[in-house]
Amino acid sequence: MKKVVVGLSGGVDSSVAAYLLKEQGYDIIGLFMKNWHDDTVTISEECPWLEDSNDALIVADKLGIPFQTVDLSAEYKERIVDYMFNEYERGRTPNPDVLCNREIKFDVFLKIALQLGADYVATGHYCRKGTLVHEDGSETYQLLSGKDPNKDQSYFLCQLSQEQLAKTLFPIGELLKPEVRKIAAENDLITADKKDSQGLCFIGKVHLPEFLQQKLKPKKGIIVEVPSDAAQFSMDTPKFEDKVSELAFQAEKPEYSAEDGKVVGEHQGAHYFTIGQRKGLNVGGTKEPLFVIETDVEQNIIYTGQGKSHPGLHRHTLFVKNDELHWVRRDLALKIDETMEVMARIRYRQPLQSAILYKTNGGLYVDFKEKQSAITEGQFVAWYIKDELIGSGVIS
Repeated sequence: MKKVVVGLSGGVDSSVAAYLLKEQGYDIIGLFMKNWHDDTVTISEECPWLEDSNDALIVADKLGIPFQTVDLSAEYKERIVDYMFNEYERGRTPNPDVLCNREIKFDVFLKIALQLGADYVATGHYCRKGTLVHEDGSETYQLLSGKDPNKDQSYFLCQLSQEQLAKTLFPIGELLKPEVRKIAAENDLITADKKDSQGLCFIGKVHLPEFLQQKLKPKKGIIVEVPSDAAQFSMDTPKFEDKVSELAFQAEKPEYSAEDGKVVGEHQGAHYFTIGQRKGLNVGGTKEPLFVIETDVEQNIIYTGQGKSHPGLHRHTLFVKNDELHWVRRDLALKIDETMEVMARIRYRQPLQSAILYKTNGGLYVDFKEKQSAITEGQFVAWYIKDELIGSGVIS
């Protein structure tokens, strides 16, 4: 009998994942990951780990499976929280949920599961795993989007490797969320009606500036409003000798100076803000809401523009450096000067967008057919062929 360690989070999705695997005849162990001790930064009772741990225990008891808690808070602090602080300090905006899956759930947690003799780990993610069997008997694993279009979580798993996928099961990937809740209710699982957790992976809802202020100190600076006609990307693209030069131009981050606009307010630290952000600026009196179009952590200046259609918010192209480029399907990785038509997204829940990948010496350009809003350094871009996520990278 194959042994599976299920990451029981105390939510309905992982509860049903454990139930389904038990019904399929697997030998199941429920494992709850405790990854955070500091409750002082949460602003909501929505995701307290103690309650989640208790719910996971009750579910395990109901299913008749062994249960234990593992404390991964040291690894979580080092690999996720410290990384986040470092990225914000550099003026980038990290995605902790993607990192949490790559570094914690499918690395540290997976290794613990294998030490317990598990053949697989399983989670309650809404995605699917496909297997391609080759003539020589070797296998290639596919990361496929979940059947529920409203809950597809493949984006959050965009950094997984073939080695990680080989040891992973996604039992609810073929189900819709209402079906998952129905199964939980029919089997009297305490999590059946529990709200989905929100906020930072394992930490819950946090007030991000306060969270960041634990390490990144407030530093007063100015907010500059840049008029539409001064935005770098409102200009016509000049003529280029080759496609790569054109892509390099289009992928460039805009560079503004205080002289490009007028000072409209003050902030407590450019490293607390991200491109596309509207809340927290506390500047009134404009015809349309102000959005952050660029941050300069060196000069500690936030550049803003009026309205969602401000040209400083939109561009066609982004770049991923080689050392931050990841192929889930290594067999499909592009060689230098090769291109590929894909569908891509730059954030979770964004509808997939038509794009072309261009591989160069230094990395990979993702050139979208339509301009994208708030392309943000430090976030992940993921690309798909049909419903298969084949690669991803950190936006430069």
